[in-house]
Amino acid sequence: MTVRVILSVVGSDRPGLTNALADAVHAAGGNWLESHLSRLGGKYVGSVLVEVDAAALPALEAQAREVDASGLRVSLVRADEAAPRSGEALTIELVGQDRAGIVREVTAVLAGLDVNIDSLTTATENGAWSGERLFRAQARVTLPEGLTSDAVQSALEAISGDVMVDFTVTPAGA
Repeated sequence: MTVRVILSVVGSDRPGLTNALADAVHAAGGNWLESHLSRLGGKYVGSVLVEVDAAALPALEAQAREVDASGLRVSLVRADEAAPRSGEALTIELVGQDRAGIVREVTAVLAGLDVNIDSLTTATENGAWSGERLFRAQARVTLPEGLTSDAVQSALEAISGDVMVDFTVTPAGA
């Protein structure tokens, strides 16, 4: 029987960390399914979804401890088999002048509509003309049954003046 495990990682960024993780997964006979790894705040951070034979889980944990000893904190969490969501998938992009609270306000609207955030990527950058810092975000979301993309667009537009960002809502994959 195979199990799925999420490896969460954080440590000082340096060459070879992804390879150390891949070596640990391979040594335990695991299969690297998907990952999100990046440099964030000067640190190497991310998560890796691994499938491994249940009997090899202790070996994966031991291999992860070896990676941990080399300066990368690794923790393992068993992944759940979640039921797939069946609602419409959307991509939401936003851009505006950076300020505290944007993510909180946008996610409050989405939570209030029972929208599930499948992924969220955010970044700041200096504006091309003004030089002021801009905030950008892209979210992939799944709507609950019965909620339309127009309703999501309207709810986000209702706060766009307060949050001072522009929203673009499109079907995912469009």
